[in-house]
Amino acid sequence: MVLTTILSISLISVTLAGMIIIAEHLLNNYGDCSIDINKGEKILQVKGGSSLLSSLAGQGIFIPSACGGKATCGLCKVQVLEGAGPLLPTEAPYLDQAERTAGYRLSCQVKVKQNLQILVPSELFNIQAYKTKIVKIDELTHDIKGLRLQLLEPDRIRFKAGQYVQLYTKPYGKVKDSVFRAYSMASVPSDDQAVELIVRQVPEGICTTYVHQALNEGDEVRISGPYGDFYLRGNCEALIMIAGGSGLAPIRSLILDILEKGLPYKMTFFFGAVSLRDLYYLDFFKDLEDRYDQFRFVPALSKPDPADNWHGETGLITEVVARFVEDGSGKEAYLCGSPGMIQACLSVLQKKGITEDKIFFDKF
Repeated sequence: MVLTTILSISLISVTLAGMIIIAEHLLNNYGDCSIDINKGEKILQVKGGSSLLSSLAGQGIFIPSACGGKATCGLCKVQVLEGAGPLLPTEAPYLDQAERTAGYRLSCQVKVKQNLQILVPSELFNIQAYKTKIVKIDELTHDIKGLRLQLLEPDRIRFKAGQYVQLYTKPYGKVKDSVFRAYSMASVPSDDQAVELIVRQVPEGICTTYVHQALNEGDEVRISGPYGDFYLRGNCEALIMIAGGSGLAPIRSLILDILEKGLPYKMTFFFGAVSLRDLYYLDFFKDLEDRYDQFRFVPALSKPDPADNWHGETGLITEVVARFVEDGSGKEAYLCGSPGMIQACLSVLQKKGITEDKIFFDKF
């Protein structure tokens, strides 16, 4: 009797599980769908069921995204004319009323269930996927690594100083799926057969853990790019650059590009960290300061350890900037770091007379 009951329950469980699998297959089987881009400029045929972001990437069209499709960065906006369905709560914080009226959506949150019509900037068609090889890994600090990636196929990349690429992980450890994250290029555009990245370890971060614990010199990895509009405008006489942590990457690229091209801008670079163990590239930028009269380097520690024997600037980076910048007229500012740091710096710079349209930033 007990055995019969157990067998009956087992049979019911197996039957229900089978029904659920069949139902999921039927509900999520949307068949072939078309994506009409820019009113016929490109028409793609894709399997339904995936996000618009991944469906486009699978066809070689890469939409900017810094968070890997988790709806936390808001960068993957596209204008959807038809077929997207209702706006999701996950999208609402990133779309203002004008964007909603125009049909903008987060492509990572739009599921391809039927034929779609979308509009995207044509320059996105120039973004490519690259096969690369890790030729050098540097331990820059206790939690920051520098990577140099040699381009294999294609073997050259064109980008503007300050832009970023997306790095794709391979399965490792308990992580079975590939994910991608955005990392700014620290190298100069003239070095077009390689890219250099700076990656800070984020606790439980899938991509940063991959870089810090699974990636080795000689490994091949995939990237795509270039992306982003954090690049030099140069409608000024002098530049103020502010960075914290791995935010140094695009600033380094900008500075090197300006010096290499012989552009006349005077530059002051404020680099903030907590203690001496969090600073890196000190000798590199001090050497630039010695060689170029137009460049000044101001590293600062907010909480130096007594053992650091630090004789440089101290305090929050906003306090240091406020002490050094007297008049913001004729200046542009380029900021890269945490959202909190950037917000605090915006307030200081505007009080110094730098208008909002002269301040450019990239939040890490």
